[in-house]
Amino acid sequence: MSSRKTLQELTFKDNFLFAATMLIPENCRMVLERVLERPIERVEVSKEKSIIYHPLYRGVRLDVYARDENNSHYDVEMQIATEKVLKRARYYHSQMDMELLEAGTKYELLPESFVIFICDFDPLGLGKYRYSLRKTLNEDSSFSYDDGVHTVILNTKGKNDNEVSPELIQFLRFVGAKPEESMRDYDDPLVNQLQQSIHEIKRNREMGERYMLFEELLENEYRAGKAEGKAEAILLLLNGHEQVQDSI
Repeated sequence: MSSRKTLQELTFKDNFLFAATMLIPENCRMVLERVLERPIERVEVSKEKSIIYHPLYRGVRLDVYARDENNSHYDVEMQIATEKVLKRARYYHSQMDMELLEAGTKYELLPESFVIFICDFDPLGLGKYRYSLRKTLNEDSSFSYDDGVHTVILNTKGKNDNEVSPELIQFLRFVGAKPEESMRDYDDPLVNQLQQSIHEIKRNREMGERYMLFEELLENEYRAGKAEGKAEAILLLLNGHEQVQDSI
């Protein structure tokens, strides 16, 4: 297992700090607006669905699950390790649909769903800051259709500066920044908001203790080769419950 970082050494792209920052609804709303370039009035972040044990990938999945005022659903995940993300997106979309159908939603009324990966590498190798996937026909690739399922992949290593907004580039540069660069002045309201939240999280003694327990949970998971029962403990950590010690 990789050497353990301290809470002070973490940046926004580290899983614990990403989740702790994005579980704040206003932060999540502002990030979604920046990524999708459309206004979002408000979001509700589901803490219960944001941190779960992921049996398919044999580990704790720590991302952000939210919905907006129009009932669009969002799953946002940070990816720093180079790996294939398209199959993961397919799985996450199916999970969202299944939960809605099990809750009684008719299939023709399924809301829009967005799976968003923020990657600190280029998953498709085309040098784009943003990849917005669309569905087309094999018989006519110029014909695309919208079934309400959207997958957006962001890449901090993009090179097509003239094809995306300066605001998106600024956000992605912040995401990909090294620790010594991540808290500099980016002259950007979204980045400023995230930096302020990160500063408050890092100076919070209780949050520091939760992070230490979080790392211990993951280390135990790594040694045991399983993660069953750990996800609930991690959720308790981010919510500040003291009884988490009993779950280690």
